[in-house]
Amino acid sequence: MAPPRTNDAGKPGTTRRSLLAGVAAFGALGAAGCSRVATASTAPGGDLLNRLKAQGVVRLGIAGEIPFGYIDKNGNLTGEAPELAKVIFKRLGVDRVQPVPTEFGSLIPGLNSQQFDVVSAGMYINPERCRQVIFADPDYQMLDAFIVRKGNPKGLHTYKDVVEKKAKFATGTGYAEIQYAVEAGYKESDILIVPDQVAGLNAVEAGRVDVFAGTALTAREVVRKSSRAEATRPFAPLVKGRPHIDGGGFAFRPTETRLRDAFNAELKKMKASGELFRILRPFGFTRAEMTDLTAKELCRG
Repeated sequence: MAPPRTNDAGKPGTTRRSLLAGVAAFGALGAAGCSRVATASTAPGGDLLNRLKAQGVVRLGIAGEIPFGYIDKNGNLTGEAPELAKVIFKRLGVDRVQPVPTEFGSLIPGLNSQQFDVVSAGMYINPERCRQVIFADPDYQMLDAFIVRKGNPKGLHTYKDVVEKKAKFATGTGYAEIQYAVEAGYKESDILIVPDQVAGLNAVEAGRVDVFAGTALTAREVVRKSSRAEATRPFAPLVKGRPHIDGGGFAFRPTETRLRDAFNAELKKMKASGELFRILRPFGFTRAEMTDLTAKELCRG
């Protein structure tokens, strides 16, 4: 989901992107998901997969991020990651998935403290996170894009443009885009931090900022019905002077390599057959977001 989105160590924070639909349902579902899962595995490679098969349910940590993992207006679990989880875990012998909603910054701490079994939230894979959890290979890759006023009057297409044109810049709580802007030379204390891309769109439309930075997918989705704002063309932010592409995937506790490897095997088949794209396409993903990147590559940074 790259420089880390902040708050991964359990500090208060929200998500890279979260829409209001689904948030209202968190209270009821969250209550059902507050108890802890079984204690950590001690067998080599972990025994969580066997335990999940025996109990018939896997608990997914989600963060209310459309289109990645959220509760819809009817109270149903959906999003690209949960829909993919439903298929893969079914094939691994686990019939049911149960959401455990939490803030984005609580996903890794919650996973490692047994609050849920797997993080199913489209989480960006980066070196800092790879020191805390293990990842399946990414199920998507992602570029950045800006939300700007119609016609892009300031001509903002990159973080360098934002710095050089002294644009008023906003992004979301804990977004990787904070670090991308700082690396380009934007002063962090001058960045307007808002809860999500909807708030970012509102800030652009109201003229409080010139630009809001987010992922290409969420930028293009959130401006669809706006008459005053548009999304720029996707671009790769620079990290250490080189273009960078993010990739997001499922996270597992470090002891559970057997489950991660079994998940990866099914994911690889789905990529080869085109089934993965068919699952992700309804959530706004395009073929440009399909990837052959590996977790190992992204963990190296």
